[in-house]
Amino acid sequence: MSSCGCEIEIKDREQSRVLILLLAINGVMFIAEITAGIIGDSTALIADSLDMLADATVYAIGLYAVGRSLLVKAKAAHISGIFQIVLGLGVLIDIVRRTITGSEPESVMMIVVGMVALIANTICLALIYKHRQGEVHMRASWIFSKNDVIANLGVIGAGFLVAYTGSFWPDLIIGLLIAVIVIRGGIHIINDARQEKTL
Repeated sequence: MSSCGCEIEIKDREQSRVLILLLAINGVMFIAEITAGIIGDSTALIADSLDMLADATVYAIGLYAVGRSLLVKAKAAHISGIFQIVLGLGVLIDIVRRTITGSEPESVMMIVVGMVALIANTICLALIYKHRQGEVHMRASWIFSKNDVIANLGVIGAGFLVAYTGSFWPDLIIGLLIAVIVIRGGIHIINDARQEKTL
């Protein structure tokens, strides 16, 4: 077998291509969801949009790490995890604010946008599936894509519950659960990155 490094170059190109697609999808969905969340007064949609932003950042950092040393990849994943946690905490603050001031989430918008986001994240999950056991920056991408699908299902469910009950509480509860998922994902990837650094 030749030691030209061709296999590494091919793998790096594959990773870059996947991460660029993931970055584009999540960037577009962040803009769509944050707009819908503000217009529709939905904590769940805003939380999910910030999750999309966090993921887009993860993919951008992962893209930077492609082809670099394992230490750089671990540091990139670590930064991604910190960013996820910060955004998750931001959502928690918004939930406290809305609990005090109240809100009137638009259930139809939550359901429709949640379904579009679910389709987008299912595509992301299929794109990253091959790399789910790969290097730490790609494992981070897999974790966040998987969490997104769960969050989207939560947003859709919350939309139906808001429509059924006429209450804003399902929206806040799902927003809270998404924030917890985001924070847990961030902690998980930080721990993963730390282990990678010690290898």
